[in-house]
Amino acid sequence: MSFTVSRNTKINALLLLVVAALAVLPLALGLGDHKEEPFTGADTEAETAITELQPDYEPWFSPLYEPPSGEIESALFALQAALGAGVLAYYFGVRRGRRQGEARASAKASEKAAEAPAGSVVAGDKDA
Repeated sequence: MSFTVSRNTKINALLLLVVAALAVLPLALGLGDHKEEPFTGADTEAETAITELQPDYEPWFSPLYEPPSGEIESALFALQAALGAGVLAYYFGVRRGRRQGEARASAKASEKAAEAPAGSVVAGDKDA
């Protein structure tokens, strides 16, 4: 039995492998082991760099809400990411559904036009 793999399947498998490597390699290589919190966000890294360069720096603004722990902050960030992904998925799903609906409608209209006898008026024809 011969099994052929399509080009899209190969691309998807390669992308999945790259994503898995990006997730596992930092942990496997021990990146961030020398830090108290190895995988902090960009905001924390920027704040640390600024205070190292200019210890007397005073921020212009303070956060509207400061979560009581890092775990809650991570959970809120994950919730925000999930909501954003849901909105994007809904948008692209609606777009695809509309395109498929238009394609089906035009296919049905062309089928009706092909089935109609010459010289007759097809229901819904605007030229009639």
